[in-house]
Amino acid sequence: MRLRTIVPGSALLLASALAAAHGIDAKPTPATNPDFDIVSTRVSAADRYLQFEMTVSGKAGNSRPSRSGKMAGSDVFSYVWPTKLDSAVVGFDKEQGILALAATAHPDFDDTPWFDENGNANSDDDGDVWHSHWVVLVNDDQCGKGMLKVKDIPPGATPRVPATWPGVPLLLDSPGYTPVFAGNRITVRVPFANARTLHDTAFDGVTAGLRINASMHAPLLCVVAVNDVASGDLSLPGRVE
Repeated sequence: MRLRTIVPGSALLLASALAAAHGIDAKPTPATNPDFDIVSTRVSAADRYLQFEMTVSGKAGNSRPSRSGKMAGSDVFSYVWPTKLDSAVVGFDKEQGILALAATAHPDFDDTPWFDENGNANSDDDGDVWHSHWVVLVNDDQCGKGMLKVKDIPPGATPRVPATWPGVPLLLDSPGYTPVFAGNRITVRVPFANARTLHDTAFDGVTAGLRINASMHAPLLCVVAVNDVASGDLSLPGRVE
């Protein structure tokens, strides 16, 4: 995956992650924006849902991208939980890449056409409100050496996608799970009929910036900056409780 090679400076190399019983605890990193400086991340299973949690040293959700006025070249800020869940469990084809839950904000476009997050009776103008996605991540050196992207759907291809797929040429779903922010913590509750069978699934926590390709061609959505990785090396040491 080589994610650590794309972090500027030595902040990630100096990060020290401490193994918890099931989650991942990490020491604060002073050089990182505190709103994206991970100090712990956990995923727990109940009868009918998984709960994804991340705690930062600052105020979760406080920082968002500046508006550029156009989708091409615009930025996306994100809190991400990469997992070892197979992409098929949420409605994509099997074994497509790293399935991750993400909470994102991006003021220059809306990719949740089924939901009206800001409650103004228009479901097409609320990309700047924090919202959730399932994404499939893969390496692509066109994004930069060792970089990840949201997997593109080639022209003419008809892959299996979830019912709430927003119609973009990416393996990205917009399921409508509301991220809840409380001080330094973000929580996303995701319904799963068989949630308890997913215990011990591996996961990690990442805060990152992504960017829409200025030419609007593949790779369309690249990871361009990593703020922090809970494990320090994207080794997915966490386990669903």
